[in-house]
Amino acid sequence: MDSLTHRLTAFAYGLGFDAVGVAALGEPATRAAFDAWLSRGQHAGMHYLDGAGAELRRDARRPHPGATHAVVLAASYGGRAPSGAVARYARGDDYHEVLRDRVRELHVWLERELGHPVNARPYVDSGPLLERDLAQRAGLGWFGKNTMLITPRAGSFVFLASLLVELELEPSMPFETDRCGSCTRCLDACPTGALPAPRVLDANRCISYLTIEHRGAIPLELREGVGGLLYGCDVCNDVCPWNRKFARDAMLPEFAPRDMFVDAYDREGVRALARELLMMSPTDYAAAFRGSAIKRAKLWMLQRNACVVLGNIGTEEDLAVLEAMQEHEQDIVREHAGWATSRVSLSAAGPDAPPSPFES
Repeated sequence: MDSLTHRLTAFAYGLGFDAVGVAALGEPATRAAFDAWLSRGQHAGMHYLDGAGAELRRDARRPHPGATHAVVLAASYGGRAPSGAVARYARGDDYHEVLRDRVRELHVWLERELGHPVNARPYVDSGPLLERDLAQRAGLGWFGKNTMLITPRAGSFVFLASLLVELELEPSMPFETDRCGSCTRCLDACPTGALPAPRVLDANRCISYLTIEHRGAIPLELREGVGGLLYGCDVCNDVCPWNRKFARDAMLPEFAPRDMFVDAYDREGVRALARELLMMSPTDYAAAFRGSAIKRAKLWMLQRNACVVLGNIGTEEDLAVLEAMQEHEQDIVREHAGWATSRVSLSAAGPDAPPSPFES
């Protein structure tokens, strides 16, 4: 490793990153798999991934003109925390902003070391890059069968960030080994069958997609699989042996869970959080999720999700708020509230109750 790359790597570790590597930019090794995934429609409604977005992702030199290399970084966000209603990555402050600030610090350091401006741009899950491909090329880890990047010393509960630079840096050795072996725990554990084959994700069935990105109704046949998950899903990561052994606590204090999530790990805590979301006003929502990645989902989407959760794990105590939601201004929330009310009422009525009209 040359002196500049060595010093840059040391500075990045000092910023709180768990893994650092350098990759030369170019056509990603996963381009054919990416194109096949798009052609099958497994990106669901994420149309920013196709068309012009896909064309940019087919060559990592395109998003930022002049860039030749990427400094690729990984940061743990708390894989040792208990599983709960909200995916671990979204419990603290918005990782986009937190990590982008640190990647900018890396850029400033680089210019200071060299004594001249460096054409560079930070990316944190916010641009047309196949970041996992860059991370593998930079030696950070391999693609798990759940499609997540797994890092040897921290598992897959990591954020990825990149600094694209117009600068010759010594590339790291790519991570060529597949360390999943014959394990299929992630595929077997997915509640909605969103992993039909190793390293293939069908977003149409993925709970993370359905609760965060999807703007429509959650399909009836998938609602029961959502269980008590309000925002995102960690199931395929939770069962991974690499995470059970190597997952770390969050490296940065900004990723510590906010107060409203610290009790949403058991049934009662999840129900309480679901009711809180259902009773939120737009003003409450803006205040509660200021500086949070959860604002990716609109309030009505969170309320749709909360209805599904209460339909799965709710009790008679939750009927009042569900019935109130049947007067919601959004058609989708009203429909999900009706479904949930029917489910909870039938459960309370016992096994001799007539079938629900929502289950036909």
